[in-house]
Amino acid sequence: MLKSLIALAGAGLLTAACTTTGNTERNAVGGAALGAIAGAVIGNNVGGGDAGTGAAIGAALGGTVGAVKGCREDGGCGAAPANRRQYYDERAGRYYYYDTATGRYFWENGSPR
Repeated sequence: MLKSLIALAGAGLLTAACTTTGNTERNAVGGAALGAIAGAVIGNNVGGGDAGTGAAIGAALGGTVGAVKGCREDGGCGAAPANRRQYYDERAGRYYYYDTATGRYFWENGSPR
């Protein structure tokens, strides 16, 4: 049981490394895989010795923590907004800013300028 659980968690971890969707999804899958492994080990060695229940609890907790961490890395979930200097375009009547990470200009609402 434990070997198959470790193989399944390892496959999930490899899948998480290849995602292109973003930090939220990647960290959620990675956290769930690591949580499942840790939960299985702890569940097998402590209490009733039920590795399946420990893996399920660990996967749920790890996935939640990973998703929140990824969401914050993507700039959501209550993370502090980046301190950006805004400029005013008189012709368009709108504000815009320069994103140093991408080297591009964006309108105030986040759409490309």
